[in-house]
Amino acid sequence: MKLAALISGGKDSILALYRMHRAGHEIKYLLVIEPETDESYMFHHPNTWIAELISESMNIQLIKAVTHGRKEEELVDLKALLQKVAGDVDGVVSGALASSYQKQRIDNLCSELSIQSFAPLWEITSEELWQELFDNHFSVMITAVAADGFTEKWLGQIVDENNILELKALSRKHRFHLGFEGGEAETLVLDMPLYQKKITVKNAVSKWDASSGSYQIEDAVLENKP
Repeated sequence: MKLAALISGGKDSILALYRMHRAGHEIKYLLVIEPETDESYMFHHPNTWIAELISESMNIQLIKAVTHGRKEEELVDLKALLQKVAGDVDGVVSGALASSYQKQRIDNLCSELSIQSFAPLWEITSEELWQELFDNHFSVMITAVAADGFTEKWLGQIVDENNILELKALSRKHRFHLGFEGGEAETLVLDMPLYQKKITVKNAVSKWDASSGSYQIEDAVLENKP
């Protein structure tokens, strides 16, 4: 099937896309919604401009839209974006893990447009999620944190098989979702098998406010892989 992938640049949406590719489907479009606020209920906010580098690295056409990010109203903007590709694809892929709020709304919009909705990571455990990312050599950077237990040191960190142990301990102690499904953290995939070139961050600014923070990437480039 020909598919469009809703992406943020984070681990879930990129892994979902990768799963569908490995299942033999063609990813024809990358779709990005850029919220004007970090209060969006549906969409990832930090560093969405990096999607342009992801598109170039994958050689897949990117289609972007902007939303005010107001609850429910942002679905109008999402539907308008999906309508742009509805006649050219069989379905839409999203990275929903456990949020019924997000999945149900995407499912409903796809149904209205007579296209299929795919959430290949739905109900995967956090441990399975991270292991699949490691097994497939994803380079995942933390770009925002907003949960008890996180400190500023995590901003800009690449999650690997060593510090994931610390993340698991923090998750157990502070009772947050290890897959960050509740917005406890945001991520960016710097490299994965479908990237023809890796993303290298050249300049970024960490912003910290008491118990939460963001890693705002000001400059990043594509570089050849080793």
